[in-house]
Amino acid sequence: MPSSSSSPRNVLLVVVDQWRADFVPALGAGFLKTPNLDRLCREGVTFRNHVTNTVPCGPARASLLTGLYLMNHRAVQNTVPLDARHTNLAKELRRIGYDPALIGYTTTTPDPRTTGERDPRFTTLGDLMDGFRAVGAFEPTMDGYFGWLAQKGYELPPNREDIWLPEGEDSLPGVTSRPSRIPAEFSDTAYFTERALTYLKGRNGKPWFLHLGYYRPHPPFIAPAPYHAMYRPEDMPALHRRDTWKEEAGQHPLLDFYLRGISQGSFFHGAGGAATELDAGAIAQMRATYSGMISEVDAALGQVIAHLDETNQWKDTLVIFTSDHGEQLGDHYLLGKVGYHDESFRIPLVIKDPDAPAGTAGRIEDAFTESVDVMPTILEWLGGETPRNADGHSLLPLVAGERPADWRDHLFYEYDFRDVFYSRPEDDLGLHMDDCSLCVVQDERWKYVHFAALPPLLFDLETDPHGFHNLANSPAHAGVVRDYAQRALSHRMRHAERTLTHFRATPKGLEERNP
Repeated sequence: MPSSSSSPRNVLLVVVDQWRADFVPALGAGFLKTPNLDRLCREGVTFRNHVTNTVPCGPARASLLTGLYLMNHRAVQNTVPLDARHTNLAKELRRIGYDPALIGYTTTTPDPRTTGERDPRFTTLGDLMDGFRAVGAFEPTMDGYFGWLAQKGYELPPNREDIWLPEGEDSLPGVTSRPSRIPAEFSDTAYFTERALTYLKGRNGKPWFLHLGYYRPHPPFIAPAPYHAMYRPEDMPALHRRDTWKEEAGQHPLLDFYLRGISQGSFFHGAGGAATELDAGAIAQMRATYSGMISEVDAALGQVIAHLDETNQWKDTLVIFTSDHGEQLGDHYLLGKVGYHDESFRIPLVIKDPDAPAGTAGRIEDAFTESVDVMPTILEWLGGETPRNADGHSLLPLVAGERPADWRDHLFYEYDFRDVFYSRPEDDLGLHMDDCSLCVVQDERWKYVHFAALPPLLFDLETDPHGFHNLANSPAHAGVVRDYAQRALSHRMRHAERTLTHFRATPKGLEERNP
């Protein structure tokens, strides 16, 4: 519950991009140098079993900021509009007197019924979600960042994105141990951090909410000096994949489609070739670079924490650190965030609640949590109400060390793999676009993947934690498949649209039932 303290109720929501959960030191990645994230974990609660409810960026951020499952908000892919009837965190914050500031992006395409068809936002990957006040936007075309570079006196190349090529005229696009051409003081991470400090210094004691987004460790996988050389490839975690990509492809038609179709060009500026062509050495170097990008973000976060410390705000600020989704990083021969593997869906979540009881700091919480839980958590902490239609639940009881008796007993996440931007699964798999969806029900023992129009998958996580052996066709597991298919159906039924289902008309007028 909200504190009775007279101190301003401030919220810092840090949303990084493409940072997977097993690259968090508190969750086992001891090779990483992230002193500021480490501090946040010591002073807050780290959630071990946290997932994004969907991928990629736009749908994931829609779930994070609306509290709705993909099946309800229906912004199913990047560039697919978000229905204007849905409320979101920013709109709800405005109801309780906050002016929610945003640095970064939300990758939101507007509802075409609310604007004209020539709206230039329909020509981009995404824009900002309604309700936020942009104080350092990255979307829709990164013009704010590139303008900042020009203002700083940095000479941009004719192709602006060449700043993410490796340093040196003799360099080649692709996996590299070289630093980026753009130095750290001019990186997008530096840009976001400067904007955050400018905003915070201007608040002058007034309550604030800041969505602080960082683009990294999103591709292109290249880090500025000195972060490019901070890690050695030989120290990176082992790969999880079969001996050949064709063995992996035999597991499922969707996996086969991605293994044949994903190229390196989306991950290394200017590169060519298939992702499956990367050998173990190249992937180890890629992971070392990815780790360097993580450490750059951590150092930037340290500047923000230092300011809050110096101004005596840190101790009274609710801090939430999370990511929109994960990254395959070569596991199962994949790059990006696709399919149904844990690497794409498991993400960090750390919450530092200044109102948490003594003795709760530094805990690792094992309850199943989802990105739809973040919005209700923030609203409860600020004394607001969670919209009835929200699919998530406040995490404040878990932060306080108290798990509600009716807390969820499984994770639920979804993926819509229709073609809108990068690929053509409909043509390749012979599916209508509305058949291109899957959902996952996962608990401690089983992971069940249900497809709208393709064969299901079942994995025994006790004996096969990385999902190599599909048991869905095993007669001995037919009962498990049936039970988990029923759980998936029941979950969807319980979370169907319910904005108005608690109202009823009576002779006395409109009444609410169990609001």
